[in-house]
Amino acid sequence: MKYLFAAAVLLSTAFAGMSAAEAAGGCGPGWHRGPYGGCVRNRGPVVVAPGPVVVRPPVVVRPPVVVVPRGRGCPYGMAWRYGRCRPI
Repeated sequence: MKYLFAAAVLLSTAFAGMSAAEAAGGCGPGWHRGPYGGCVRNRGPVVVAPGPVVVRPPVVVRPPVVVVPRGRGCPYGMAWRYGRCRPI
């Protein structure tokens, strides 16, 4: 019984989907939905003239300059620990 019910639901959604697509948003041919949900008449054809072609140079991103402080050198037998040279 549940398979029959699932098949009926599936078929009804398929038919409902086809009829809604043909109705052009529920407004009919020559009309469309406006920003507030009302039906608005379509205007004439929209013609877009080709604009000027702008060729821009590629953007070059240079790596940032990283300044590293001079390393602290400890004499042999010492290691830099806790902010100063300590014996190993």
